[in-house]
Amino acid sequence: MISLEQLAAIRDKMKDKVVIREGAAETRVVVGMATCGIAAGARPILNAFVDGVAKEGLNDKVTVSQTGCIGICQYEPVVEVFESGKEKVTYVKLTAEKVEKIIKEHLVGGNVVTEYTIGAINK
Repeated sequence: MISLEQLAAIRDKMKDKVVIREGAAETRVVVGMATCGIAAGARPILNAFVDGVAKEGLNDKVTVSQTGCIGICQYEPVVEVFESGKEKVTYVKLTAEKVEKIIKEHLVGGNVVTEYTIGAINK
């Protein structure tokens, strides 16, 4: 049986992840989690963003959430990044390794990782 102290520790550990997933930060990372996205591996992508944002200490600046179908199933897993005052960036065919680079270069560094965007795929 789990004690009250153990439950409190679990709650405290998960609190930061809930804030990341439900916050109203200036930058929003939205992961397509419809059936096609999940089948293509979107769940590990969502988890990689949540963990990476927490690891980089971006909890107050970046919200990570999920949505249904984005409408470009052939490019799943798909992630859209919305930043205040900037054009939306759509990343496609993501992997956990690509997420790590996006966090470091885009979310921390402010530079879009163009080779992972839908624009690079369609050239």
